[in-house]
Amino acid sequence: MSWQAKLLRWSLAALKRRQGKRPLPPAQVRRRLKLIERIVPGPPAGTQTAAVDADGVPSVRIAVPEARKDRCVLYLHGGGYVIGSAALYRDFTWRIGRAARASVLFVDYRLAPEHPFPAALDDAVNAYRWLADQFDPRRMAFVGDSAGGGLALAALLKLRDEGHTLPAAAVALSPWTDLALTGPSLHANATVDPVLETSRVIKYSHDYLAGADPCHPYASPLYGDASGLPPTLIQVGSDEMLRDDSVRIAERLKAAGCEAQIDVFPRLPHGWQLYARILPEGRQAIERIGVFLEKRMS
Repeated sequence: MSWQAKLLRWSLAALKRRQGKRPLPPAQVRRRLKLIERIVPGPPAGTQTAAVDADGVPSVRIAVPEARKDRCVLYLHGGGYVIGSAALYRDFTWRIGRAARASVLFVDYRLAPEHPFPAALDDAVNAYRWLADQFDPRRMAFVGDSAGGGLALAALLKLRDEGHTLPAAAVALSPWTDLALTGPSLHANATVDPVLETSRVIKYSHDYLAGADPCHPYASPLYGDASGLPPTLIQVGSDEMLRDDSVRIAERLKAAGCEAQIDVFPRLPHGWQLYARILPEGRQAIERIGVFLEKRMS
């Protein structure tokens, strides 16, 4: 582990302790994140960024100079289905685009608790349908982190069930695939995970589900039939509370005959890829994502 990763891990753990175990109201968290948005670096010169309406779903299209005109990645952000914005990800999405040599569509799906399940799923599916009218699905991929990783897999299940042509590949970064919260690592890693807090995970699950069945495959893709899903790359840290959400969904995909790769990175914190500007491990992870997508989208 690099010294940068050790320092980040220490800093995130200190922030977690300071925040305490009591979850803050979503509106208060969003206000704080608005302040952080102001200092997130923008993409490099030459990157084209534009707000678009993806069949009624607010989205942002990001195109680096290296992006091929026939490729697109649909990106679904993390944040427990409760928080998240394009501005918070503007130093990350262009990196995915450069690695995959593709434009990126960041989907600003509706958030809970104002818009509970299946609002986020409906937005992801509608955005994909809209995008599939412009690109060959064989040149498209889903990428998502945390809740967005779970949402990507859930959207694939729904799209398959509805008979749509699926994208060439999917990448899920520490995906939240089990909102029933049965993964052993949720408890085993509760004290060593420097980012996630048990009470917040439970609160976000309740906010998003709003009484819906936590084992519904469209909410928790771990419980779905994975047959027919595209090649999937999963990355997760060994100390994450969501480690077993990743391990178990990889096992489900393989058992269904799907191509699935899972990389478990020692001791890296949840969402370490988002810190690629300062973490060599983040840049290495993105490079692996690019190699995976290049091979499947070619």
